[in-house]
Amino acid sequence: MQRSAPRFVLFSIGVLILATVGWVLSGSAASQPKARISMSTDWSHQHLIFSRPGSTAELARVQQDPRYWQQLYREQQQMMVRGEDRDWADRFRRHFFPVRRDWAQDLGTGTTSPGTAPGLYAAKFSFDINEASCGSDPTPDFVVFSTGLLGSSSQASVVAYDNLYKGCPSGTVPSVYWAYNTGGQVLTSPIVSQDGTQVAFVETNGGFGILVLLKWAASGGSFSAPASISTVLPASYQGCTAPCMTQVALHDSHGTQTDDQTSSVFYDYKDDIAWMGGAFGWLHQVTGVFKGTPTEVTTGGFPVQVNSGNPTSLSSPVYDSGSQSVFVGDYGGFLYRVNASNAGVTAASQLDFGTGIVESPIVDSAAGLVYVFSSSDGLEDCLSSLNCAAVFQLPVSFSANAFGSETTVGESSASGNTPNPLYIGAFDSAYFSSTTRTGNLYVCGNTGGNPTIYQVSIVAGVTPASGIAVAQLPSNGSTAACSPVTDIPNPNGSAGPIERIFVSTQNNGSAAICAGGGCLSSFVDTPWTASTMYNYGQQVLSTRLHTETVVSTMSSESGLTPPVWSSRPGQTTSDFHVTWIDQGTVAPTLSGWSPSTPYTANSSRIVDSNGNVEVAVIGGKSGTSAPSWSTIIGNTTNEGTGLPSWVNAGPFASASIAATGGASGIIWDNIVSPITLNGASQIYFSTLGNESCTGGTGGCAVQASQAGLQ
Repeated sequence: MQRSAPRFVLFSIGVLILATVGWVLSGSAASQPKARISMSTDWSHQHLIFSRPGSTAELARVQQDPRYWQQLYREQQQMMVRGEDRDWADRFRRHFFPVRRDWAQDLGTGTTSPGTAPGLYAAKFSFDINEASCGSDPTPDFVVFSTGLLGSSSQASVVAYDNLYKGCPSGTVPSVYWAYNTGGQVLTSPIVSQDGTQVAFVETNGGFGILVLLKWAASGGSFSAPASISTVLPASYQGCTAPCMTQVALHDSHGTQTDDQTSSVFYDYKDDIAWMGGAFGWLHQVTGVFKGTPTEVTTGGFPVQVNSGNPTSLSSPVYDSGSQSVFVGDYGGFLYRVNASNAGVTAASQLDFGTGIVESPIVDSAAGLVYVFSSSDGLEDCLSSLNCAAVFQLPVSFSANAFGSETTVGESSASGNTPNPLYIGAFDSAYFSSTTRTGNLYVCGNTGGNPTIYQVSIVAGVTPASGIAVAQLPSNGSTAACSPVTDIPNPNGSAGPIERIFVSTQNNGSAAICAGGGCLSSFVDTPWTASTMYNYGQQVLSTRLHTETVVSTMSSESGLTPPVWSSRPGQTTSDFHVTWIDQGTVAPTLSGWSPSTPYTANSSRIVDSNGNVEVAVIGGKSGTSAPSWSTIIGNTTNEGTGLPSWVNAGPFASASIAATGGASGIIWDNIVSPITLNGASQIYFSTLGNESCTGGTGGCAVQASQAGLQ
């Protein structure tokens, strides 16, 4: 157990206990009953975030937003398996094995692949965050995918799965919970209501955008045989019997129906309002979404065309209750701030001169900051007079033509050449737990060349001029497009708390399992913390951007200040009572041991047959057969006289999985240990290309474990 403050603990445990409704932080007495708390997780929860409030007034403000509590619950709760599954869990605990890709389900094949852009996400709903619910439960957890294909009698436009976890004893994993043809093509990300009974998304049909609100029932069906669903008028929607749905056509200020193929629904849980953008720069507001009569607002300046001078499609909007503003980007490269009350529009300077702002910004509501991700800054001041990929930081109250602070994250392309898009990055736990908003933002940059993970180190809310390259993802010379980055802190790792970043490239994946194709990879980015009890085998990412593994066999406490980290693989670092061994720089893949191969001391690294990184401490040409590798971290394996010697630097801190065409945006939920319920610490995404999966060959809905993608 860590003694330092968890990722999002606020000023005092007392404030949290009084403010929450009967739930307790992980690590509390197991005998205390936990209140049932449902949880929705969708694309928007990575775009509106809350860093640690810096004052009691700030804390009081953010506590009014349900999304603040959702983030707090999501990051602190530890799910447990339901009672009827515990016998199975006990058997699994005694026979632990590595978790792999759990399942992949066909969503259909066509000219448009499911999840037509990396910036699209599935939506997950857990009926109780304290327990993992299987298909045998009356209210099972479920996940919703848009298929990206035009709905018909033989093609669902939206599909939900239940019985999600490999540890579920109740039959095939997963099961189709429901599948419907809603009449159009869903090219945007779905969302789920706070109680889980309804789903919303925007679809396009005949060039017109339509907000669909859907009451589901456990109807079964499949992607190729969707169940029937009735359609009612908005005024009758609240009283209709599930499965039923209603449609709200999106219009411009003249009453002409508009389209939306690029902008997902952002939902305001407090006021039951939905926001969405669309073609030609129109921003729409719909009231009474899940609890009233769904109606598009046509007064007070809405709908509003944010870029009337040069209308282009909009990314997804983000509503911030703190500033009472909606933030949205467009494909022309501009960021807009829209007053939610009177539709007043403020435009920043053009920030993207490449593909445009194709994914919505990240808004830190507590800090009052907006982060925008630009494929090309248009300044031609990177190496060889190229433009730079960049992250821009602006205050939520930015003025007209504001530029903000720029952090470059690799090269883009020369003027006139189109780079790959730059999707959103992800903040680590150091940022969220810091009292001064000091931590790291990880971005997949270098949009004009090899996609590369960059670390943007933020100090007291101030961003640097440039990020630091952490790892190159695909093979050399690739210009593969990259996905958004997702950071997942899991307090229930097998050795102790662990944190990983997840990111995908559309092709040229360097990990062997990806065979040069689309690839989804994860890397350990756990930040070191002071005065923390660390366990044998735990891993952190040092300030030198090397993976460090605990060698100490007993749980030991770290020092008050960061140690002077080793700069060479295989060396150890003393940190008060903790001893670390350096695994080397972050890499998506390492080769295995090879016979009769020259290896260099303190440089050569391989992954042994046990999945551990071995660092050559004595160089030379290897023998003709592999040695018997020590499984103890820090122990040395000698090949023989005159042959290399190797030191075990701990489990390889990276994992990858093949994903044809790359992966869509990633959502995550359920942070249980795999020894509690196999497959219950998972991520969800869809492939951007067609591949073979259960049910056929097409775009696939995928669940994979957080820590063992392979």
